[in-house]
Amino acid sequence: MTTPSVSLDRTFATTADRMWEMWTVPEHFAAWYGPQGATIPVAEIDLTVGGTRRVCMQMDTPNGQMQMWFIGEHTTIDPTTTLSYTESMSDPDGRILTAEEMGMPGGDMPTTTEVTVTITPADDGVHVSLVHAGVPAGSPGEQGWAMALEKLAAAVA
Repeated sequence: MTTPSVSLDRTFATTADRMWEMWTVPEHFAAWYGPQGATIPVAEIDLTVGGTRRVCMQMDTPNGQMQMWFIGEHTTIDPTTTLSYTESMSDPDGRILTAEEMGMPGGDMPTTTEVTVTITPADDGVHVSLVHAGVPAGSPGEQGWAMALEKLAAAVA
């Protein structure tokens, strides 16, 4: 059985160093991560293999303000070229939650997924390939990543 995954590719008019910072420096990551309308009040990134990531995404909804917390661990760090990390939904204290506990349809959704970002030079900047293994193509997760990458493009413009 293959793991469902979101796979997105974009070219950005920036340098590999700047793109790396956008993914690995907390204040830069917080400036663009999440779908339109989301803010990131907490972004903690320990950029070491085995180091943790802790992110809070906040959105206004028709039912009021909602927060989603994510926790993960860096698995690959190759500066300016490759970043991989696990990601799980969690409570604010870092306890991993299932989709059902978050009030979302779960089905076969794993509690831990993996994000891999590959940055390569391109004629007009850098090419970013993003794969989020464990999140199905066509899902709200893919839509969120597509919106986030649009915000990333604006942030580096």
